Amino acid sequence: MAVAPLAAIPLASSDALWSQTSAAKPVPEASKSEASKYDQPGPFAAKLDFERKDAPLMRSPFALRQVQLGEGPFLQARQWNAAYLKRLPTDRLLYNFRATSGLPAPAAPFGGWEAPDCELRGHFVGHYLSACAHMYAATADADLKHRSDTVVAGMAECQAKLAGNGYVSAFPVEEFTRLGNLQQVWAPFYTLHKLMAGLLDMHTLTANQQSLDVLIALSGWVDAWTGQYPEEHMQAILETEYGGMNDVLYKLALVTRNDRWAQVGDRFTKKRVFTPLALQRDQLRGLHANTHMPQVIGAARRYEISQDARFGNVSEFFWETIATSRTYAAGGSGVREHWEGQPNFMAAEWRIDASHQECCCAYNMMKLSRHLYARRGDERYIDYYERNLYNHRLGTIEPDTGLTTYFLSMSPGAWKTIATEDNSFWCCNGTGVEEFSKLNDTIYFQGADGGIDVNLFIPSTLDWSERGIRIEQSTSFPHEAKAELLIEQAPAQAWPMRIRVPRWVGKGHGVSINGRRLEATASPGSYIEITRVWKKGDRVQVDLPMELRSEPFADDPTLQAFVYGPIVLAGQFPKGELSSKLAHIEHGPDLRAMPIDVPALQAGSRPLDDWLKPVAGSPLTFRTVGMAHDVTMKPLNESWERFAVYWKLA
Repeated sequence: MAVAPLAAIPLASSDALWSQTSAAKPVPEASKSEASKYDQPGPFAAKLDFERKDAPLMRSPFALRQVQLGEGPFLQARQWNAAYLKRLPTDRLLYNFRATSGLPAPAAPFGGWEAPDCELRGHFVGHYLSACAHMYAATADADLKHRSDTVVAGMAECQAKLAGNGYVSAFPVEEFTRLGNLQQVWAPFYTLHKLMAGLLDMHTLTANQQSLDVLIALSGWVDAWTGQYPEEHMQAILETEYGGMNDVLYKLALVTRNDRWAQVGDRFTKKRVFTPLALQRDQLRGLHANTHMPQVIGAARRYEISQDARFGNVSEFFWETIATSRTYAAGGSGVREHWEGQPNFMAAEWRIDASHQECCCAYNMMKLSRHLYARRGDERYIDYYERNLYNHRLGTIEPDTGLTTYFLSMSPGAWKTIATEDNSFWCCNGTGVEEFSKLNDTIYFQGADGGIDVNLFIPSTLDWSERGIRIEQSTSFPHEAKAELLIEQAPAQAWPMRIRVPRWVGKGHGVSINGRRLEATASPGSYIEITRVWKKGDRVQVDLPMELRSEPFADDPTLQAFVYGPIVLAGQFPKGELSSKLAHIEHGPDLRAMPIDVPALQAGSRPLDDWLKPVAGSPLTFRTVGMAHDVTMKPLNESWERFAVYWKLA
C-alpha cells in the first residue's frame, strides 16, 4: 500500500511547514556577524513556542548542578570517565582542525576514527566538548572547563583561518562537495552534528560565549549549503547519515530565539522514514538503527517547540515499536547496527550475528525516553531508561580505565571488547564519555505543580533551592531492595512527592513515613503520590522487593533471559587468553575465533525458582541446581569475563 506523504497528515495547527521550508532558495552571502542576529527572530517565530507556555510537557528535569551523586557505582563510573577525559591532551584533540585550516599542528594525531585519514575525524571532539560541559555543570570541575575552553578557542582560531564563511571542521569542505554530488562519503553531517552539539552544550552548560559565536557562524554555513538544493535533492542527501542535525538546530533556535535555525533544521526531515512512523507503521527493517534514532530525537524536539502533531506521532510511535518489539533484555536494539527483522522476531535477529546492541543506540534511546517522559509523565519511559542504565550503560565502562565498548553482545559466550586509550575513538566511545558525565540527570524530575518525581533509586542529593527543598537519598540498590529519602529542608506549604513504583517490583512493596507504613498503595508501573507539609527530618522508606523472572523471545519461547528486578543476570565462564585484536580492536566479540560450549538448561517444566537459587552471602548472584553443568549467574553489568544472557531451555 502506498504511504501518504507527510504533508497530508492533519496538523495540530495551520502550519504548512514542510512545503514552506523545503523549497530551494538562493545561497546567501556569508554574514559578517551572525552573532548580531541573536535577538532578531523572523516571521516563523510566531509558530514556535519559545517560552513553552503551552508546550504539552508534564515534567522537567532538574539542572545537573541541583543533583549530586552519592557514593556508589554511578559516582565511581563518573570518576573513571573524568579521569579519562583529563588524560586526552587538547593539542591532540585539535590536531585535525589545525591541519585542515593550515595552522601549525605540533602534537601527534590520534588513531582510529580520529586518524588524519578517517573521514569521520572530529566527531569525538564534539562528544568531548559535550562531556566536559556536562561534567562541569554537574561537578564544577575547573580543569575540565579549562580544557574544553581551550578546544573551543582552538576551533575559533581554525574557523577564522578558513574561508571566512563560517565553516570549521576536522576535515576539508570537499567531503560536503562529494555529499552534494551524491557520491560516497562517510557522513560529514554526522560529524558536524557532534561538533555543533558540543559547542551548544559549552554555551548552555558552561556559559562559554565564544562557543556560541563559532556555532552561529557554522550554522550560517549549514544554512547556505543546504539552502542551495531543491527538496528532492536534499532528500537524497539525507540518505547519508546526518546524526541529529535537526535536533541541534531546533535547540539553537530555542537558545537564540531565532526561528531561522528551526527552518534550517526542518531541511533535515527525512520523509521516507518519518512518514510511516507518523502513520504508526513499523517499516524499520533493513535500516541502520543509530542513523535514525537521533533524527527521531529531533522530531521529539520539534514537537515540543511547535506542537506539530506529525512530529509527536513520529517520536512516540518510534519509541513504542522499539521498546516493545525490538529490544533485548538488557535494553538495547539491533544487530550489526541494523534492524534486520520484523517486529517481535528477536530470536531470528539474535541468531544472525554476535554484534548486538550498539551502545550509541542505548544512549540515544535513553535521550528519547527522557523527552517522552517529560511529555507524558509515564512510568514506562523510566522503566525502559532504568533497564538500559543499569544493564547496558553501567556494564560497558571498564573499571578504573574508564574506557568503553561498542557492542554489548547477547550471544552465549560473549565478552566485552574495550577500546584502546588513544587508537579507537569509535562512535560509542564518544557517546560513552557523554553518558558517564550526566548520570545524575534523570534521578529526579519536577512537575508543573511544584512536586518532585523520584524516578531512580541512586544515592544522591537534590537541592531545589528555588523552592527551599533539599532531599538526600540513601540506598545501596539494587544490592539492597530499599531506599530512604531524608527531608533536609522544606517550605511551610504542602507539596507532592511522587515515588516511582517500578513495574518489576514484587509483593510486599510499599512506602513508610517516619516509621509508619502508608495505607495508600500504588500498583506496579505507576507512582505513589504523597502530598503533605513536609518537615525537616522526615524520613521516607521505600521497600522495593525484587523477584526472579524469565523473559523469553516472542518468536522462540525456549530462548530465555533471566532478570531479577531490573537487573539482567549473566552466566559466568572463564575469559581465557584473548589476543589484543579480539579484546580491543574488534568492535564486538568474534566468537568464531574463540568458540565456547554454553550448555542448555535442562529445566523441564519446573518453576524458575526451583532450579535457579540465590547464593548465600552474594547479593544478586544465583546458581543453577540439578543441571548436568551448573552455572553461576550474576549481574550483566558486573560481568567482565565471558558471559551468557540468553539460554536454551530444554
